[in-house]
Amino acid sequence: MNDVIVIGGGAIGLSLAYDLSTHGLSVRVLERGRTGNESSWAGAGICPPGNRKTTSDSYQQLIGLGHELQPLWAEKLRDETGVDNGYRRDGGIYIARETAMVDMLGHMIDHWISREIRVERIDEAELSKLEPRLQPNCAGEGPLAAALLLDEAQVRNPRHLKALVAACLRRGVVIEEGIPVDSFETVGEQVVAARTLDGPRIATRYCIAGGAWSKSLLASLGVVLPIRPVRGQIALLSCGMSPIKRVINEASRYLVPRPDGRVLIGATEDDVGFDKRTTAEAIHGLIAFGRGLVPALGKAEVQRCWAGLRPATEDGRPYMGLVPGFDNVYAAAGHFRSGLQLSPAVAVVMSQLIRCTIPEIDLNPFRLDRD
Repeated sequence: MNDVIVIGGGAIGLSLAYDLSTHGLSVRVLERGRTGNESSWAGAGICPPGNRKTTSDSYQQLIGLGHELQPLWAEKLRDETGVDNGYRRDGGIYIARETAMVDMLGHMIDHWISREIRVERIDEAELSKLEPRLQPNCAGEGPLAAALLLDEAQVRNPRHLKALVAACLRRGVVIEEGIPVDSFETVGEQVVAARTLDGPRIATRYCIAGGAWSKSLLASLGVVLPIRPVRGQIALLSCGMSPIKRVINEASRYLVPRPDGRVLIGATEDDVGFDKRTTAEAIHGLIAFGRGLVPALGKAEVQRCWAGLRPATEDGRPYMGLVPGFDNVYAAAGHFRSGLQLSPAVAVVMSQLIRCTIPEIDLNPFRLDRD
């Protein structure tokens, strides 16, 4: 019997398993498909900065803790496994080309300044010096505003997940792929087993971290939460040498340069249920967006397109804490577009909770029975 069973082998589940194992607990991960093969793998790995010293808001503190831990985990995972997850802190550029977006970017800049997060307003001349091949077409759309977020970072999702799997295995975590959990055996306020087609899996404690699939798992325990999948489509272009140096953000879309000359363009937000297909219309729109910012991308090779299913919640905050009605079952789900970014922080605070230590961030705003 294990100390903890983590249900879900994405960035959140693997990070939690890793942290728990560093504290001497025996952990088993049950993954319905392949580890890290859903939204964790599909994302772009953008890690905006935070500062938990300047806010009392729990979600902002979670972002700040994640910002602190990402470089530490990158180094630790590399030392333990030899896998470099591609962590880079090159900064990110935020632009706005429509009047409403200019106002929104202004509010974002004010927010960063109030949190003592390093940001600089930049004009078109400064933008051209930073990214000479970034030539946003503003004709007929409105004014251009831009900011440089100096401490924005990125990781390469597949490499990060590979490092997490290797680190977990080195620490004795048992990872079972292709083992979906369909329900639980319960006695009073305790779950005594996770039911699978391959038989029950037994532990002292359980944590549901199944991303968009967490809703059905929690429903089997009588807890109905508004978690839904939101499809995000991404295109990968090969440029030989990347025409940009930094992550470029505009509203919910972005360009992410990789050191090998590839550029990711993302991402859509499609409410289509559990449909992971890519569509010609969406990919065409993403490529047009990329070319509208960096014309040189028009000559790039389209290498691959894919989609992931992000777990969204109605109020934009994840669910983290004890499952109501049970004293040995926890959930960590609904992190939407920020799962990989927040995963080290989520792992630390959820590990503290599961180990009966007071979490260093107040988790009450994330509880499953919040209003």
